[in-house]
Amino acid sequence: MEVNLEEITRVKRDYPDRAMIVSIMVPCEEQAWKDILPKVEATGADGIELNFGCPHGMSERGMGAAVGQVPEYIEMVTRWCKLYYSKPVIVKLTPNITDVRLPAAAARRGGADAVSLINTINSIISVNLDSMSPEPSIDGKGSHGGYCGPAVKPIAMSMVSEISRAPETAGMPISGIGGVTTWRDAAEYITLGCGNVQVCTAAMTYGFKVVQEMITGLSQWMDEKGHTTIQDFMGAAIPNTTDWKHLNLNYIAKAEISQADCISCGRCYAACEDTSHQAIAMSDDRTFTVIEAECVACNLCVEVCPVENCITMVKQEAGTVDLRTGETVSADYANWTTHRNNPGAVAAE
Repeated sequence: MEVNLEEITRVKRDYPDRAMIVSIMVPCEEQAWKDILPKVEATGADGIELNFGCPHGMSERGMGAAVGQVPEYIEMVTRWCKLYYSKPVIVKLTPNITDVRLPAAAARRGGADAVSLINTINSIISVNLDSMSPEPSIDGKGSHGGYCGPAVKPIAMSMVSEISRAPETAGMPISGIGGVTTWRDAAEYITLGCGNVQVCTAAMTYGFKVVQEMITGLSQWMDEKGHTTIQDFMGAAIPNTTDWKHLNLNYIAKAEISQADCISCGRCYAACEDTSHQAIAMSDDRTFTVIEAECVACNLCVEVCPVENCITMVKQEAGTVDLRTGETVSADYANWTTHRNNPGAVAAE
């Protein structure tokens, strides 16, 4: 720890214009936090991030995810930190929990200035079928580790959105973590309410310069959209993020394949034919077309297609015939639904 504290002090001294946040993790004992916090504050760092998310090793010693999975502990330790430390306190949350809104709300009750999420997800990456031990194997034994990188981004963004939307945590500053690799990733997190994002796996993979590429790309996109600050689009996607019950289930769309872009790989056909609605036809010369009468706009073909924007979902405008039922899509969807569910009802179309 002394080496860490010395390095933090030196870096902050040499780069005073950079934000320096110290990640700390000690047992859930008030004296332990009371002892470490003055040492951290003496470094001149700008704030602390409480690691309540580490899923392996530390959690077995009553730290990391062991704290993050108990809202009462989060609130308690956060209060201690706000009592014995004068600068901002960020609480880093674990995804290894049923409802991330509960620990986030506990952090707010404890006085946290922000939350960051997600930490890594409990995982076993593979099993060696010769030694019969999880990989990586340490002297014949293996354990779970923390899964991170691009694969966890969808999970992280969902959890970020839940915190942004919940009344108990709405407006709470959020630092987004999980698979941030490009400027687009950063922008997506920001639209869900994040004021900044953190990068780890991408820097491991591509080096630190990947961050400058993200900054350049984000700046160019902001210029194109007319945004002058991050705040111009921060949280912009939250009003459009809702619960399933509030979605317009009468919205009608059909898949459309661009023949000019199609490379005839057949992935859309295989996916739809074998596991979905058999709504894509294949000709003898491997031309793939959508059978509109069977398409339910499940988006599976869009996801498996390797060519960006080759397959798109096209909204069916009012007056279009629904080939599955032979009925006309009404401009008044609610009235149209009433008519479909109750054929005897008078439909004022």
